[in-house]
Formats: sequence, structure tokens, C-alpha cells
Amino acid sequence: MLDAPTITRLHDDTTDAWHLPSAAEPDPDPSDLAALIRAQHRANFDLWHEEDKARDPAATDREIAQVKRAIDRLNQQRNDLVEQVDTRLLAELQSNLDAHPDAPLHSETPGLMIDRLSILALKIFHTREEAQRTSASEEHRQRNRDRLALLEEQRTDLALALDALFSDIAAGRRRFKLYRQMKMYNDPELNPAVYNRKS
Repeated sequence: MLDAPTITRLHDDTTDAWHLPSAAEPDPDPSDLAALIRAQHRANFDLWHEEDKARDPAATDREIAQVKRAIDRLNQQRNDLVEQVDTRLLAELQSNLDAHPDAPLHSETPGLMIDRLSILALKIFHTREEAQRTSASEEHRQRNRDRLALLEEQRTDLALALDALFSDIAAGRRRFKLYRQMKMYNDPELNPAVYNRKS
């Protein structure tokens, strides 16, 4: 099974690579945990950059509407992949969980923690860019160096917490279960803004 340092390296390496021209990502193998984590991070990467398009002061109303639809699609993909990561982890850890059914339940799943690590990787990448941007003032660069130190500390803390959770599960001290996100906004049967329009 993957540990937190391996996951954060995967996040950093792919974030660097994806900021260069590259081919599209293949669909992940649902039995490959690393591929699922990579795909989930790609959804966050694409979501980050799609949201930037909506913040462009020159964006037209039509462009913003297109971006909003893309954001909804990517956010659904992001959440679906968190669930797939947790499903894969449950399959890998099931014997430990079955052996200790009365262990205290952890309130946050590993998949959600990995999603937070993914977002921190993106914040770190872009904050480092700002800390090194030569067209910015020294005050701006220093402010972002300070922010970068905090982000890296937060990621270290979260990575340690994730590895502690994996250790606790292995030792029977903690368990988790799959929590479905139950997103409603993309479902034409659940979102009144969609089904009322159809009728």
C-alpha cells in the first residue's frame, strides 16, 4: 500500500509535469490505487485552472457559463474519484477492518485526506511560483515565501496524520468506512433547476 510521502511525491511530480505541454491522461485502472490517486489529483489540477478562467476580468458571460459547466463536471469527477480511492483502500485494508469491527470510527476517510493533500500540492506549486516571480515586488515574494512555509507545514502535518491513520487501521485502533458524497447538482433527477426546466 502507498504511504503519505509516496502520495505527496506523486502529487508534486505530476503537478510539475502537467504544467508542461503533455498528452491527455488515460482512464485509471480501478484496481490500481496509485492510478486512482493520480486521476483524482488531475481532476483537482484541471478544476484549479478552470476556476482561474472564470476569474479572468476579460472573460465574457458566455465563457463564464461554459467554465461553470466545466467546473461542475470536474467537481463531480473529483468527488467520484475520492470515493474510488476509498473503495480501493477498503478492499486493501478489509481484513484489518473485519478483525476489529469495534475500533473507533475515523470521521474523515483517507480519500478525503488525500484530496486535501492534492489541493495543498497545487497551492504549494502556485505559491512557489509567486515567491519566485521576478516581475513581482520583493514584498510580494516575501509574503509568498511566508505563505509557502505555512502550506508546507500544513501538508507535513496532514501527511503524518494520514500515515498515523493507516498505522491505526493496521493495528486495529481505528477504522473508516466509505462515505458517499451524494452530489445532487449534476443529476437531472435531483436538481430542480434542471428538472423544472425540462417540464
